[in-house]
Amino acid sequence: MNRRPVACALALAIAACFAAPFPAAMAADAPAAASANPFDAPSTLPFQAPDFAKIKDADFAPAFTEAMRRHMDEVAKIADDPDAPTFDNTLVALEKSGQMLSRVNMAFNALTSANTDDALQKTQEDVAPLLAAHFDAIYLNPKLFARIEALYKQRDALKLDPESKRLVEYYYLDFVHNGARLSDADKARLKELNKEESTLDTSFVNKLLAGTKAGALVVDDKAKLAGLSDAEIAAAAQDAAGRKLEGKWVIPLQNTTQQPALQSLTDRDVREQLFKASWLRTEHGDGNDTRDTIARIAQVRAQQAKLLGYDSYAAWKLDDQMAKTPETALKFLDDLVPAATARAKREATDIQAMIDKDGGKFQLQPWDWQLYAEQVRKAKYDLDESQIKPYFELNNVLENGVFYAAHQLYGLDFKERHDLPVYQPDVRVFEVFDADGKSLALFYCDYFKRDNKSGGAWMDNLVGQSKLLGTKPVIYNVTNFTKPAPGQPALLSFDDVTTMFHEFGHALHGMFADQQYPSLSGTSVARDFVEFPSQFNEHWALEPSVFAHYAKHYQTGAPMPQDLVDKIKKSGTFNKGYDVTEAISAALLDMSWHTLPADAPKQDVDAFEAAALKKNGTDLSYVPPRYRSSYFMHIWGNGYAAGYYAYSWTQMLADDAFAWFDEHGGLTRANGDRFRQMVLSRGNTEDLATMYRDWRGRDPNVDAMKKDRGLEGDDQ
Repeated sequence: MNRRPVACALALAIAACFAAPFPAAMAADAPAAASANPFDAPSTLPFQAPDFAKIKDADFAPAFTEAMRRHMDEVAKIADDPDAPTFDNTLVALEKSGQMLSRVNMAFNALTSANTDDALQKTQEDVAPLLAAHFDAIYLNPKLFARIEALYKQRDALKLDPESKRLVEYYYLDFVHNGARLSDADKARLKELNKEESTLDTSFVNKLLAGTKAGALVVDDKAKLAGLSDAEIAAAAQDAAGRKLEGKWVIPLQNTTQQPALQSLTDRDVREQLFKASWLRTEHGDGNDTRDTIARIAQVRAQQAKLLGYDSYAAWKLDDQMAKTPETALKFLDDLVPAATARAKREATDIQAMIDKDGGKFQLQPWDWQLYAEQVRKAKYDLDESQIKPYFELNNVLENGVFYAAHQLYGLDFKERHDLPVYQPDVRVFEVFDADGKSLALFYCDYFKRDNKSGGAWMDNLVGQSKLLGTKPVIYNVTNFTKPAPGQPALLSFDDVTTMFHEFGHALHGMFADQQYPSLSGTSVARDFVEFPSQFNEHWALEPSVFAHYAKHYQTGAPMPQDLVDKIKKSGTFNKGYDVTEAISAALLDMSWHTLPADAPKQDVDAFEAAALKKNGTDLSYVPPRYRSSYFMHIWGNGYAAGYYAYSWTQMLADDAFAWFDEHGGLTRANGDRFRQMVLSRGNTEDLATMYRDWRGRDPNVDAMKKDRGLEGDDQ
């Protein structure tokens, strides 16, 4: 998943204009610290990478204050310029403004998502409403919008190059989309709603982080962990020791509903406890309960959309996406429901038969699915997860799999650096070299779960690419793999391997950015396109020459036996009914929340969710949604509101794109370079549907997606 906010460089920068000051307690130390603040000037490290050795929590409040002040001056100068608006004195000037705020924001985003603490969370809560006000001060500034609108009206006469013309159109539509045409009264109301939403969103994120940490399952009897490997039990003991729970074992929660350990735990009571710990993590009626927060967020968003002239929040947010309308996205999802649920029901029948054969006198429940599905897989394909993990040691997957595929496709090379400071000791840094030997980017990777890290996996920038600003990309990937006990190897499931390839697909999209303007650079594209490069890159995990290069036993170096490789491939569509159903169930739940009208009452979250699942045709008791409303980070805290459908939408694009590679010779430099030139390096410089069509030779279709996920013939 890509956790970058939908807002681009403009959002990172111009949000700070005309800022209210930080609370007095936060700003008190600013004058003394200003001369020494690490964000005052660009970092002197390679690629202007943040100097984490010098950055302290206390630096952020004064840095935000100073960055806002500087940027306030810059944008005021643009808006108040007495000269007639030109492309250079308005849009280029805006693109150059707010660079200090971008530096602060990017480092702050990295720390608050991957290595947060109480002080950072407090700063985050204080910053959120101020940034919302700053966005509003820019988007709703009539003098600034008048200059942008004037350029938009004469864009054809300006004789600009295609990227510059795209920038004009981008700014105009972005401002209109954010309320620039509203009356003064409606602007005032929108500001209030935006401020409230930003506060609620941040509150949700922090409650979820705390609830997920507190929801970890604590086990006091090692025998109850039967089914887990020795390494997994050692990791659970290590997690318990980290929480000062000596003599106990802790299974931390990941962000999804289902938990990895459910695949192995043989004690049914423990499985149920772990599942319910996940399902109810933020529904205990305590300070971490998110239900009232998200119910109000849904109301606020519907009211924002109505002010801007849309029937729903989804209609507003999809207006500038590939899908364009909620109806298009819903039709795409609805068309998948019959095939996915039909296959899931057949899978459930097989699993129930396995339970009965095993002597279990119970009906299949969601906490049983993973364990017995694994047994069905063993029976059908003679494939055991424990057999394959020794062939997927993390570092080998990274260097001989992920990096190797990038070298074969694009000619990239990677050299690890130990001279650059990182924000946490587990983080590694690589310098990336292009096919011509020139230094292209820096890549940071942070793979192990921590209690102070948000769940899931993501990519983001520490420095964005822009020819105008003279900056090259500094990119990081974050995941939440289980950290092994000291001295033990980090062995991955094949799902983990796929996640590494996925997130590196985002990284490539950012590394190959080749734009003049930061607002159009790299991954600053629509949500229902941004997941396309990442899901496409997943396909290389099983490409024969790539797989053979990394799937080697961590102790002997022996390649995975061919019969085991064949079993993995044959089982490729196994459990896909479940996988697709849980994903589209979550996507439809997201759309249900965000198609509420502005006059809808505040919802009872549990009742609303149950009704939505039933209405959407995804209320299978044994296939819960991948994310429940109360811990659906994507839509309440990560910029994917009304956009979770994008994961399934971009699976369609990715599978269709990989089919093109199959049709044209597969893994070759010629194919990789063409894809890089026509897609990965283009950023948001042209209409995304047109970009895809120009590369593919036609519009995308779902044929390859249904084939790859075993859904052909299941939609009757």
